[in-house]
Amino acid sequence: MSSRSSELFARAVARIPGGVNSPVRAFRNVGREPFFVARGKGARIWDVDGNEYIDYVGSWGPAILGHAPKVVVEAVHNAAPRGLSFGIPNPLEVEMAELVCDWMPSINKVRMVNSGTEATMSCIRLARAFTGRDKIIKFDGCYHGHADPLLVKAGSGALTHGQPCRARLPISQSRCHSIMLSW
Repeated sequence: MSSRSSELFARAVARIPGGVNSPVRAFRNVGREPFFVARGKGARIWDVDGNEYIDYVGSWGPAILGHAPKVVVEAVHNAAPRGLSFGIPNPLEVEMAELVCDWMPSINKVRMVNSGTEATMSCIRLARAFTGRDKIIKFDGCYHGHADPLLVKAGSGALTHGQPCRARLPISQSRCHSIMLSW
């Protein structure tokens, strides 16, 4: 009997490379296909087949309050009629930056980003500017973000494609600037 997750995965493989939008979701290292989540509440998620799980991932950080907490759902509901994303400065990002700096007195300024990859890339740029050095240290088999110098020997690529490195990765932009260390 085929599960709904298996059916969705088969459809996904036809349209999404590897059937998932991030290689870390491929599930190949645990010898199975991924399950597809239908909903979440608090620390629990339910897949499209009705199975319940404790979510230890928390959407890699954004779900730190759990899934669909009332305070967040109400805030999104109240903000949505005014628009959700603008790609241009707005008063709420100033308010958020001020809150972060107030809550953490050692922080003077913040840079808002859209993903962990973007945060890592910003940190690399800042470190390179401060030190005047080009090289970065990266750990073998670890995923540090979706950018060429970070994908060298990334664990997710090995799990998805059976390769320790990205195929045809430009040497000048990746390996010569990435120092690999064992984890």
